[in-house]
Amino acid sequence: MPTLMSDPTVFIRTETLLRPVPLVPEITLHLADEALPIWQRTEEELGEIGLPPPFWAFAWAGGQALARHVLDQPEIVGGRRVLDFASGSGLVAIAAAKAGAARVEACDIDGFAHAAMLLNAKANGVCLHVLTDDIVGEDLGWDVVLAGDIAYERDTAARVFAWLEALAGRGAAVWIGDPGRSYLPRERLEKVADYGVPVSRELEDAEIKRTSVWRPAPL
Repeated sequence: MPTLMSDPTVFIRTETLLRPVPLVPEITLHLADEALPIWQRTEEELGEIGLPPPFWAFAWAGGQALARHVLDQPEIVGGRRVLDFASGSGLVAIAAAKAGAARVEACDIDGFAHAAMLLNAKANGVCLHVLTDDIVGEDLGWDVVLAGDIAYERDTAARVFAWLEALAGRGAAVWIGDPGRSYLPRERLEKVADYGVPVSRELEDAEIKRTSVWRPAPL
């Protein structure tokens, strides 16, 4: 079997299937059928137990809603420099590219995600610029920042949202996709849209997940 050290791209092609995203069928991604088997295989590849889930292998609800919103309202990103933060599969970044963004940077610290984003971008005929470092706290001059499914953990959410609010404060357009995670700071956000997102019961508590698109509330 392929190993991470030999080629993560081979691993992804072996462990996933290229298929349309339920809420965004214009986009196809390399997706896993089940969470546990690919999670275990990822741990085997890295030789480490207790790793976080392979977020890159699934179309999460927040990302689906945000991608749908961007494709339906291309003026959000058209002609602009865009960052897709915690990009995972690259779904939202691909939507931004398809919607006419001038440049799309997709950021994730997961090594598998880097390969997945490039594979998925190629499958959809778009170009992404992949960022591999932890960029929270940095400002590289993005016009638009997109972030789906980032409110899973208390400390991480606090750090990321403080950064997103700082970017919004200097003039970046910040858009957030979230299906009601515990650490979303709703009191500091403004809801823009709601979507019913088809998801796997392996990953969520319902087959259709109510998911919202938010942006930082005006000060």
